Amino acid sequence: MSPASAPRRALLLENIHPDAVAGLEKNGYAVETVARALDEDELIARIAGVDLLGIRSKTTVTDAVLAAAPDLLAVGAFCIGTNQIDLASASERGVAVFNAPFSNTRSVVELVIAEIIALTRRLVDKNTGMHAGVWDKSAEGSHEVRGRRLGIIGYGNIGSQLSVLAENLGMSVFFYDTADKLALGNARRCSSMEELLATVDVVTLHVDGRPGNSGLFGEAEFARMRPGSLFLNLSRGFVVDHQALRSHIESGHLAGAAIDVFPNEPRARGDEFVSELRGLPNVIMTPHIGGSTEEAQQDIGQFVAGKLHDFVSTGNTSLSVNLPPVSLTSQDGGHRLTHLHRNTPGVLATINSVLADHEVNIEGQLLGTRGDLGYVITDIGSQYTSDVIGQLRDLPTTVRLRLLS
Repeated sequence: MSPASAPRRALLLENIHPDAVAGLEKNGYAVETVARALDEDELIARIAGVDLLGIRSKTTVTDAVLAAAPDLLAVGAFCIGTNQIDLASASERGVAVFNAPFSNTRSVVELVIAEIIALTRRLVDKNTGMHAGVWDKSAEGSHEVRGRRLGIIGYGNIGSQLSVLAENLGMSVFFYDTADKLALGNARRCSSMEELLATVDVVTLHVDGRPGNSGLFGEAEFARMRPGSLFLNLSRGFVVDHQALRSHIESGHLAGAAIDVFPNEPRARGDEFVSELRGLPNVIMTPHIGGSTEEAQQDIGQFVAGKLHDFVSTGNTSLSVNLPPVSLTSQDGGHRLTHLHRNTPGVLATINSVLADHEVNIEGQLLGTRGDLGYVITDIGSQYTSDVIGQLRDLPTTVRLRLLS
């Protein structure tokens, strides 16, 4: 079989939803699936000849992995976060990265709401007592969420949607974000985290995975929280000092907590889970399932697989997290060139000069930039020679050139 007729290969790890497999296979990809995460050596051993890689949060895509994958066109993170991928290395190699920034936000928000209600009513302790044969019909320590003050740290897609639903439950919402975000409904913005912690009864974290957020919430922040407050983290495990959280639960300063993400998480289902928080009263722990509903995983599978195929077939980079966002409507017939390059003055003029010198007609063109990179999609007539492609590929500014029929 010639390379031109061989199907493109996709490797999907970590039990990605079957709809992603079906969608890629429908578009002609040969799909290999692995139910678990792979470590660096395992991934390097399997990635040669792979065009598309799909992962979730447990697989790390390092520079060494990318170096072992010269055919790789794109990586799909079938989740929200992309901090497990070396984005700088991917960009340097012309590998597009896509994620699912919106698909599981509702699932996370619903879990937050459920856990706030469960903690406020102390359902965890009541349930544990009942299973132990203890009938404790008491209102002590049990409250309504209506009228309580919710503090949201990180007012992005999840935080802002949570704001709306919590307000509908009768909660007063306060939020803090380092970026300038528009308050929804009657939510009130705090000028600092310290102001928020001194104001609210419930604190929930929804920050991203940037390295600067490591250790964001520790002893000092827990000490600033109001006595009897509740704490939730469904963002990233490394942003919270769990030993400090345990101390404030045991002292009674905090009335409860709900944690879905941990600094060190087991790699596979069934592995032992170790945490300082095990055995604490009114503490809900879940195994990183904030976005793990069937609805969310199906939507993520369809969305990310669709973005991967669209990039391969059209070159469009809309919603890519690392390449310049460019989307050009395809023309009937002809060919499409995509050119990722160093963002220096005159590159577009040089590209068009090469095309003009070979009398290649430009039928459509769009350029976008992001930082040090530029990306141009050019639709050309069907008449061109291999010299055109060779000259464009050999430009000193070229990072990656692709020819799409």
